[in-house]
Amino acid sequence: MTPRALVFTLFGDYLRYCGEGEVPLSGLTRMLEHFGVDPGTTRVVMTRLRKEGWFESRRNGREVRYLLSDKGWRLLDEGRERIFRRGDGRWDRRWSMVIVKFSEHQRVARDEARKKLAWLGFGQLSASTWMSPHPRLDDVERALAELPLVSLDLLSCSTRSLAEDRSIAARCWDLGDVQADYATFVEEFASTPELHGVEAFMRHVELTNAYRQFPFRDPDLPEELLPDGWTGRAAHRVFTRVYASLERDADRVVEELAGLPVLRD
Repeated sequence: MTPRALVFTLFGDYLRYCGEGEVPLSGLTRMLEHFGVDPGTTRVVMTRLRKEGWFESRRNGREVRYLLSDKGWRLLDEGRERIFRRGDGRWDRRWSMVIVKFSEHQRVARDEARKKLAWLGFGQLSASTWMSPHPRLDDVERALAELPLVSLDLLSCSTRSLAEDRSIAARCWDLGDVQADYATFVEEFASTPELHGVEAFMRHVELTNAYRQFPFRDPDLPEELLPDGWTGRAAHRVFTRVYASLERDADRVVEELAGLPVLRD
């Protein structure tokens, strides 16, 4: 786990519920020390994240406090929804199709569009065409609104057969590596024993940090389009079960280290 990833996990899972997402640097340092991150590295990472616009900082005497920026809140809100939300597997066999074009000189904007579309669960069918089995065209329109596009076409469509649907899915997504990583996740966390105190906190962070990669990689396809032996839904069940079992003890440790109450909804 990198210090940067740990910071986002700690804010996304705990510190966002401390007041308005604000924590003393000293408290954050104490939390990160449990994962082998020294105070100097914590200061450097937080300074860099502030410069990137994810956090703001305030000084109260000698104490520096960090709080989420609007940009940081949006990232964590979107990430949390994607981590905990999973489709129920039902599908009306409708596809969302995005045809997006850039000029040949707009490489940065093109790369940014690819990241945004992948985050929304779209797979690339061709150089300019992206597909999703979920109704997310409005999300795409908002996500790409500020990019310098040559054109953007948003369509809802269907194929003539389930075989064609499966062909599209196979061309848009290579889920072999994701499937293997899901299996590894289940093997590592399914038998998590009852833990308390700092051990519960560390395992809770490790669990979330390990699982948070999957929404970036797994398009949450309906049952009809999944490969045989798919373990994604089993992994999600393991995640939610272990997460809930460790949450209360983890919150208590965070409260002690940060010196702030964790007030979840």
